[in-house]
Amino acid sequence: MNKKRVSIISAVLITLVIITIFIMGKKPGEEEITCKVKKGLVEVKVHTSGQLESENSENIVLPAVLSGQNVRIYDIKITDLVEEGTVVDSGQYIATLDHKVIEEVLTAARLELETAGAIIEDAKLDSNLSLSNYRDLIVNSRSDVEERKIVLAESVYESPSVIKKAEMDVSKAERKLDQDIKGLEMRQRQLASQMERRNIDYRLKERRVEDLLKLYDALIIKAPKPGMVIYAKDRYGIKIQIGSVLTPWSPIIATLPDMTKMISETYINEIDIARIKIGQKVTLSIDAFPDKELKGEVISVANIGQPMPKSDSKVFQVNIRIFGSDPDLKPAMTTGNIIQTGVFADKIYVPSEAVFETDSTKFVYLKKKNVVRQIVDLGEENEDFIIVNKGISEGEVLLLNEPEKLDDIQTVGWEIYDEQVRRQQEKKAKNENKSIL
Repeated sequence: MNKKRVSIISAVLITLVIITIFIMGKKPGEEEITCKVKKGLVEVKVHTSGQLESENSENIVLPAVLSGQNVRIYDIKITDLVEEGTVVDSGQYIATLDHKVIEEVLTAARLELETAGAIIEDAKLDSNLSLSNYRDLIVNSRSDVEERKIVLAESVYESPSVIKKAEMDVSKAERKLDQDIKGLEMRQRQLASQMERRNIDYRLKERRVEDLLKLYDALIIKAPKPGMVIYAKDRYGIKIQIGSVLTPWSPIIATLPDMTKMISETYINEIDIARIKIGQKVTLSIDAFPDKELKGEVISVANIGQPMPKSDSKVFQVNIRIFGSDPDLKPAMTTGNIIQTGVFADKIYVPSEAVFETDSTKFVYLKKKNVVRQIVDLGEENEDFIIVNKGISEGEVLLLNEPEKLDDIQTVGWEIYDEQVRRQQEKKAKNENKSIL
């Protein structure tokens, strides 16, 4: 029983000691972890993942006649489509569009054409009848003029009033003849204009029937060139498939990418985008082929960012051209991209762990006779090291962990440090000159 009690007490004490160690942090007498400040070449890189796409591709689209004004079909369904990834040759089958829509519209268009033709025939009959009436009026008016002239000639020996009335009758009959002739001319122009409008309407309907027949024959979509079929995406980012509805404003069914010229499409966060420039060299890896290493360069950087899904941060699209060609590369493969954003020679650099920060002040713990909190001016950084522009020198020793008694440590600005280094260098130079003399 006593042994059991002792074991319990011992376990409790051990637990208390462990908890105390975790709470207090570093144990008294624990050795400080240090590193030396180095000077040399520093490469700054940005790591990101991307997706393979073809730099150039041929779009497989709806027949051009579908967008014509005469057709008036504003959407059409895909009833059959080859499997994505199928390699096709020029002229081979790709897809079939819905024939029923065209058949219904074509039947209605033919009826409209027949109606327009019947209207033209009726208009011709009406024109002939109307012009015939006008011509009869002109014949009658001419006869009336001749009669009035005869009466005038016979009234030469009559009284002046009778002669005057005969002259007026002749003038009136002549005016009516002129009006009838002008009326015929105006009616002819009017009927010609009406007939032209009906002919135009007939030709439009006739052209629509012809376009629908062409469209009907073009509903079997074939490849314009050799390549691998990659489904297009609609405006919502959903891939086109059997049953998808296409419109003249969104006509792309699929694409045939140029597999000899590939790019990696990637997105860079807004923190790193300022480092990315066109022409920077890139090393790429392919997730599907871990042993492959490819080379490339940045060819475009988006000017406008876009929000990341389920996040407040922004990303910018960056396209990377891959040098050469590889038959193993396929669209949509995932790539790992290492973008070399800068190479800095003869620079002071330290491990990232050696730099500490409070508010907007960045500093290191510089170990000399005593440890001081040395404020530093930092430059570029990579995943391991940070370039230090001002504040420390090559060979100096820094702490990688915070020392004890932080309140007793002196803080030194990098301006003061640089002045101290300058004086030491001048003193050293003077001593060297004295020894030479």
